[in-house]
Amino acid sequence: MQTGETVTIVRGDEELLARTASLFATATEISCAANDLGTWTLTHGSADLDELARTRRDDVRVRKVYRPGVLLDPASAQGLVRVQEVHGAQIRITPDELNETILFDRRVAILAGDVHAGRRSYSVVTQPETVQGVTSLFEAVWRSATDLAVYDARTAELRQLAPQVLDLLVQGCKDETAARRLGLGVRTYRRRVAELMAALGAESRFQAGVRARELGLV
Repeated sequence: MQTGETVTIVRGDEELLARTASLFATATEISCAANDLGTWTLTHGSADLDELARTRRDDVRVRKVYRPGVLLDPASAQGLVRVQEVHGAQIRITPDELNETILFDRRVAILAGDVHAGRRSYSVVTQPETVQGVTSLFEAVWRSATDLAVYDARTAELRQLAPQVLDLLVQGCKDETAARRLGLGVRTYRRRVAELMAALGAESRFQAGVRARELGLV
């Protein structure tokens, strides 16, 4: 662990949770931004955030914002709905790029870093001006994001086609062949591909295939 005056670098999810357990236990406002469900895997898997929202529902506000790719997997989509309904978290979806972050009471920010040797690094920031800047970015994304229920309804049809379309992309099928296999018109198929690329935050079909593998969609 490397420590500075206002920034602490921790290595791995277990060290992160050990260092922030008291924050999860005492915070009255927790905000989380992530591109997918994998960034804060241990946090979600150990239920710290969602359990806190459930047991302290009267005095804690939990907000989460994700990229649309999380809705392409049926299990992930159902999991988010369950977290919102059972644990009381507010969840929104945005197509914009995200700084993967957790904020505690607008006083502490945790920024997700890169993965090295299978362990992700995190920056725990307490410097007030920096935390305020991160908070302002989160609030801007939150205001422009769409409520989970609304976005999920838009994504329902695409989610059903996603595995087949992604598989055909990975196979390198021509649009005409892929459309015929799915019983779609070529224009409709191309529109679905464009929608998938947008949901995955991909700028090319190849990148969409890579991103889909990372998310376990193919």
